[in-house]
Amino acid sequence: MLSESAAEALGNRVFGYVTGEPGRLLRFMESSGLSPDALRQAAGSPELVAGLLDHVVADEELLVACAAALEVPPERITQAWRRLGPPDPGEFGA
Repeated sequence: MLSESAAEALGNRVFGYVTGEPGRLLRFMESSGLSPDALRQAAGSPELVAGLLDHVVADEELLVACAAALEVPPERITQAWRRLGPPDPGEFGA
């Protein structure tokens, strides 16, 4: 499992990948409901990174392309998503 700092670093790299191409960025903004101003204000926040990872992991084609571009296994991005996202429902109250 990735450390929190490693997960955050990878999340920031994923952010760079998604925002580096207008089509990918537009799809993320449409799926998240973020306006350009809201995206700028949230840039770098843990919540935005977690939401972006959620978006990437939900789309296998995007996940595989992102992993290839970043030269990491797709599972590494999934590990970052698990580390930075909300706890699994079974973990509540544990």
